[in-house]
Amino acid sequence: MIISRRGLDGLLLMIRLCFFLSGKIAMQIIEVAAPGGPEQLRMGRAPRPAPGPGEVLIRSCAIGVNRADCLQRRGLYPPPAGASEIPGLEVAGEVVQCGSGVHKLQPGARVCALLSGGGYAEYVAVHEDYILQLPAAVSFIEGAGIAEVFATAWHALFLLAGVQAGETVLLHAGASGVGTAAIQLAAWRGVRVLVTAGSQDKIDRCLELGAAAGCNYREQEFPEFVMAETGGQGVDMILDVVGAAYFSRNIDSLAMDGRLVVLGLQGGHTIERVQMAKWLQKRLSIFSHTLRNHAARKQQVIAELAAQAMPAFAQGALRPVIDRVFPWQEAAAAHTWMEANRNVGKIILEVG
Repeated sequence: MIISRRGLDGLLLMIRLCFFLSGKIAMQIIEVAAPGGPEQLRMGRAPRPAPGPGEVLIRSCAIGVNRADCLQRRGLYPPPAGASEIPGLEVAGEVVQCGSGVHKLQPGARVCALLSGGGYAEYVAVHEDYILQLPAAVSFIEGAGIAEVFATAWHALFLLAGVQAGETVLLHAGASGVGTAAIQLAAWRGVRVLVTAGSQDKIDRCLELGAAAGCNYREQEFPEFVMAETGGQGVDMILDVVGAAYFSRNIDSLAMDGRLVVLGLQGGHTIERVQMAKWLQKRLSIFSHTLRNHAARKQQVIAELAAQAMPAFAQGALRPVIDRVFPWQEAAAAHTWMEANRNVGKIILEVG
């Protein structure tokens, strides 16, 4: 049976009406009408979740926008099994209800949360192990820029690559949300940071955050930059979001026993004609990064951030970089801004 667009909209309206009639409380969400461009994002309604055992219900005040949201919108990054189909990997807001067995939080707590999905919504239910309490000095807007990018950077730098004080790292897309978080975390831990970015303005922002030097990849080959900055030795670790297009040059840029962490494939998925001899000669290690479907590792990362990094947020030693705040009704404009690579740091949706 073929259903017209008008008929489909009518069916969705009837489903939502059934939620009201069944006594379930509805909430506003941002949904994806169909895989495609930013115009496919629209306001909708869904039943408000109820917190299960170990979970709390958060009233969202601000939502972090991530490139994974754009990929999901295009149909290229589906949520893990059992996760919400609603986009969104992080929120900041207030705890309004606790499920059974919750012992770390109580209603009224100001928090940010790392999610597997469902963040583009007025309310989210999430296990307390994936939640960070916000210091009084951190606003909800800032809090919405912490969980995803700082967890990603922490996982890549310290858990996967084991970066130590005194080492040198290269961060591609240094002005991105993850990049600005990784610069701060690495510099805070006594690591020397090099970055690549697409303009001098972005490089200057990276230097302000603690990077030692930057390469405009539009004007200079980054392996040449790396060798000049390291006396020909190469860097100890590279955090890469580009993938195939940078793979060989990343290998050239790494020092002996260097580590490459790949967390994005913006420059392609397939590597051809790779000379593996250099990889073996240098004793290199290559890691792939994903937290969304790794519950135990997410729990570990959040616990370490809570114990080690959140005091630095309270003192102002670490700070999320907020590029632009959009009303959440303008999510399409936020996605357009991100996909144009115009941001330095995080793009935030303000709920209201």
